[in-house]
Amino acid sequence: MKRKNYDTVTEAMADLKKLGYTIDFSILTEKECLICHSTATELSPEDFEIDQFYRFEGESDPGDQMIVYAISSNKNNVKGVVVNAYGIYADNESSAIVKKLNTNPNQ
Repeated sequence: MKRKNYDTVTEAMADLKKLGYTIDFSILTEKECLICHSTATELSPEDFEIDQFYRFEGESDPGDQMIVYAISSNKNNVKGVVVNAYGIYADNESSAIVKKLNTNPNQ
């Protein structure tokens, strides 16, 4: 996948959806997984790969510091996105999911 540049999180998510990343995952730290609430799909850290990531820095608001991850799971045959804050609003949990996202080998 060729890396693109996006101006906004919304633009990145819309384009990734066109590229087949259709599932919206959330981080569920208490279960150490990513979850899609609409499909009940759960991915543990070893079940997914990070294909791409896009970092967005809020020019006027530190709360706008976000990373969009395009992820896939061959085991579950799914592709989706997960959005996570970084900087002062980052989730500092010792979650294996957060650790995997923060130690992405593509960074």
